[in-house]
Amino acid sequence: MVWVFAAVSLLALVLTGYDKWAAKHRTKSRISERTLLIVAGLGGSAVMMLTMLLIRHKTRHLKFMLGLPLMILVQIALILVLFQVVF
Repeated sequence: MVWVFAAVSLLALVLTGYDKWAAKHRTKSRISERTLLIVAGLGGSAVMMLTMLLIRHKTRHLKFMLGLPLMILVQIALILVLFQVVF
């Protein structure tokens, strides 16, 4: 389970970084917002939020600045519920 979280977090980091690079260089091969949100929803929201704040990418998009913190809270709640069920 930890490996899956690490892989999704790494993917979120790479996709966010690449999208920032592509935006800066005005390439046509950008990462769609939908893809970024899906990766965030799969567990990469915390890393994506931190990366976006550090590199100042999509910080003016309400979809990300409100959606990612909400996803983080939901994911923390799910982890807490699963943790109680397992132990």
